[in-house]
Order: sequence, then C-alpha cells, then structure tokens
Amino acid sequence: MTMQLADSVSLSSSDARARARAVAARENIRTEPKMVRIFIIGIAVLFLTLFVVLPLVVVFAQAFSRGISAYLVALSEPEALAAIRLTLLVAAISVGLNFLFGLIAAWAIAKFEFSGKTVSPVISGLVFVLLFGAQGYFGAFLREHNIQILFAVPGIALATTFVTFPFVARALIPLMQEQGTQGGCPARC
Repeated sequence: MTMQLADSVSLSSSDARARARAVAARENIRTEPKMVRIFIIGIAVLFLTLFVVLPLVVVFAQAFSRGISAYLVALSEPEALAAIRLTLLVAAISVGLNFLFGLIAAWAIAKFEFSGKTVSPVISGLVFVLLFGAQGYFGAFLREHNIQILFAVPGIALATTFVTFPFVARALIPLMQEQGTQGGCPARC
C-alpha cells in the first residue's frame, strides 16, 4: 500500500512538473516585443491586402462594372460555356486521378526508400513536353495517328493532375508514416 502511495505521489509530482513545463513553453512562444509582433502582423496584413484582396476587388469591380445582367450575358456566351465545361471536365478527371495516384504516391513515399522521391511536378511537365510534343519522342507517332495530347484535354488533365497530386500525397504521407513500414495492425490495436 505504501509502495502504491509513493508511486502515485511520484507520478503526480512528475505530472505537475510536465504541466508546469507546458505552461512555461506556452508563455515563451511570444518572445518578441509587442511592437515587433504588431509590425510583423501589419506587414502580413498589408501584403495580403495588396496581393490578394485588392486584385479580387478589381476583378469583381470590372466584372460587374456594366451591371449583373451584362455579367450573366457574358457567362452564357459559347466561349465561356466551353471554358466552364473544360474546367469541370478537367477537374473531374484530375480528382479521380489524384485519388488513385496520390494514394499510391503517398503509400510509396511513406513505405519505401528510393531515389527520385523529391522530383518536382515542373520536371514532370517538361517530361510530358519532351515525350508528347511535336518534336518529342512520341511526336511523330501521335501526329501520324492524329492524336493530340499537349494543348488538348489529355494534356491539360495530365498537367493539372501532376501539379495537384503532391497536395494529396502530402496530406496522406504523415498518416501512412505513423502507421510504420511494417504490415499488420499498429501497436495500439
């Protein structure tokens, strides 16, 4: 009984020390003087205002400068409708491909060590041009069979997928790394 009491006292005192350290760490987060913090926050707000809010205000002001009816008429033009259809089609294709390839990429990056894990999506775009362009590796074959990949829906969908799937993979990699590289159930099962 006295051993249990001693264990609970040492546990509670170490618990109290851990809480005190957490409170001290929370208080030490703001080490800069108040004026420095205000200045940095002011610069951040100014930057966001100049480069995000102001352009959005200008876009909406220009779009609605002739009234909402002119805006709606512009949206009903064939070119605008074609652009909207293309956007929705590419988004649907990219989401499907991102689900598949983002999941596979996250799994491979989290579970295996291999060279090339940090290849930029920009490099992938260059590879597409070198493979599917008019002067590319498959260019002559594609031209003979009247197949267009670059500057067409397949190229737009591939480019969008390769630019956006790292975001999917980055969201999944920490979860998969937490599970470990071994198969089976984690220790907390």
